[in-house]
Amino acid sequence: MIRSELIQKLSDENPHLFQRDVERIVNTIFEEIIEAMARGDRVELRGFGAFSVKKRDARAGRNPRTGEAVSVEQKHVPFFKTGKLLRDRLNGE
Repeated sequence: MIRSELIQKLSDENPHLFQRDVERIVNTIFEEIIEAMARGDRVELRGFGAFSVKKRDARAGRNPRTGEAVSVEQKHVPFFKTGKLLRDRLNGE
């Protein structure tokens, strides 16, 4: 599902709301998640999962074309851990 499909589904399920309002709500939620993660905070949505940021240390990597060793700088990457309810649904329990 992509963002526009989510907005359309929410609009269809809530006919009393204008689609532009639903779009604003969805965008606000995503922006808040992004801002929280940028601050290094963890975002937990009960039953769905938790978003967090993990630090990857600097390391020696390899150029796949040449096999030459290159240095890869330290970086922060987003991480998602599924919640129990989502995990159970995916596994048919």
